Amino acid sequence: MKKATVVVLMAILVLSVFTLYGCPKSADVSSSPESQPQKTPEQLAAEATKAAEEKKAAEAAAAVKAAEEEKEKERAAKEASGLKPIHFDYDKSFVRNDAKDVMKANAAWLKANPKAKVRIEGNCDDRGTIEYNQALGQRRAASAKKYLTDLGISGKRISLISYGKEKPVCKESTEDCWQQNRRADLVAAE
Repeated sequence: MKKATVVVLMAILVLSVFTLYGCPKSADVSSSPESQPQKTPEQLAAEATKAAEEKKAAEAAAAVKAAEEEKEKERAAKEASGLKPIHFDYDKSFVRNDAKDVMKANAAWLKANPKAKVRIEGNCDDRGTIEYNQALGQRRAASAKKYLTDLGISGKRISLISYGKEKPVCKESTEDCWQQNRRADLVAAE
């Protein structure tokens, strides 16, 4: 029996060796796929720069689009309100004779819409200093307000702001263009 036990133990030992030998070794694990080559720091930097430039371009395009939409909203609000701008002579702030009919029409619209408020925006052409044009724009807005109040519109419904030369409608250096910029815009306000 001793011999049979030795044979069984030998058989178990041989089977154990074959079993252990047949097991796979630990797999070599890589953190990157074999199909993609590693990128150099220069390539990574170039990709990051390109992505930043694309983001900046998209932001700039969005800003331009937003500014255009804002201008369009202002223009549409002016047209919808029935309020029209008036123009001024160079370095003057009195309401010209040709603007009086426009101001009467603006006053009629305000009388027909008693809950509406108006913001008068004084503007100038690009000649003169910033400070001077701010003051001139304020005088133009105040002159337009006085004209409306003389026509029976409550001063409580009117607010004033001067943009000086900051909001030109025309940017050429011609008399016709400067005339377009010497104005008081009347904008329906909340």
